[in-house]
Amino acid sequence: MLKIGIVLGSTREGRVSPQVGAWVKELADKRGDADYQIIDIADFKLPLLGEAGGDASGAADWSAQINGCDGFVFIVQEYNHSITGALKNALDYLRVEWNNKAAGIVSYGSVGGARATEHLRGILSELSVAHVRVHPALSLFTDFENGSVFKPADVQKDSVNQMLDQVIPWTTALKTLRP
Repeated sequence: MLKIGIVLGSTREGRVSPQVGAWVKELADKRGDADYQIIDIADFKLPLLGEAGGDASGAADWSAQINGCDGFVFIVQEYNHSITGALKNALDYLRVEWNNKAAGIVSYGSVGGARATEHLRGILSELSVAHVRVHPALSLFTDFENGSVFKPADVQKDSVNQMLDQVIPWTTALKTLRP
């Protein structure tokens, strides 16, 4: 069975990505087409890449976690028109572990996280991750109560399933390219 990692892209205190990730996982698990697992980058010790004296003791576990996945769904929040520094750093820590895998993106922000998604697409392309077209974009104004309690509109469920309808076949196809 395919292993799809649902990567939480924020480590900030008070973040809502765990709520969004749990919702995506709940919807995905109902499909029965893959083994979906939450991957929280906050669980790994990843100092700034190249920072002298940083405790990178979590880097080997991070590598093993990502290497063990066939595909991904990134939960992406928009900070200053882009992805979080923590997500960019976590992506940069690895190279071959990302190659020839597929990914979907679920984003949120004041404009649904659209600008962060566009930045992430460029990074994923450089890492040889095929990102799918369908992109659930959650609004802080309509899918969250007071910007902190996740209450997605019903239409968002269809969007997540349509995204996964693309992620699963792409992941299956790309798996044939990896040893």
